[in-house]
Amino acid sequence: MTLTDTDLPGVRLIEPKTFDDERGSFYESFNLERFRSELGLKAVNFVQDNHSVSKVGVLRGIHYQTDPMAQGKLVRVVCGEVFDVAVDLRRESKYFGRYATAVLSAENRKQLWIPQGFGHGFLALSDRVEMLYKTTNYYSSAHEVCIRWDDPDLGIEWPEIAHPIVLSDKDGQGLCLGEAELF
Repeated sequence: MTLTDTDLPGVRLIEPKTFDDERGSFYESFNLERFRSELGLKAVNFVQDNHSVSKVGVLRGIHYQTDPMAQGKLVRVVCGEVFDVAVDLRRESKYFGRYATAVLSAENRKQLWIPQGFGHGFLALSDRVEMLYKTTNYYSSAHEVCIRWDDPDLGIEWPEIAHPIVLSDKDGQGLCLGEAELF
């Protein structure tokens, strides 16, 4: 696997080693020992796998869970393409409020590791997107927070697409950074 740093320390882009031939391709999408070793994480444990399906223009996020249910996420796309965003929500971090982006697709097979203390969102760029993500803690609606995708304090530069942005009611009513419970 090849690791690439993003603009946020701790958020890493992961590109697996792939084997392509006339039959198709193969790659190891996850190996706990290698993941811990390569990323320098001693005790990360994944407890839940999630699978989301979105249409072009769907924007999800910026989502996270507060303590004690905070989650790290390992995200990847198995169908289509997304513009993926991680936001540093740790008040004591010198990177607080800054974000990192990556284009993840079934074709490029890249994954993004987003540690606890960061928010996550994505915009579906293709007609159909299937996204898988592993989490280090269980889903808890009581600890879930959504920050507005267009919060001017974050200033995320989302790509322009030819389709309207589609939001869930929850995402449409997200909080501004200054109103949200953070880390």
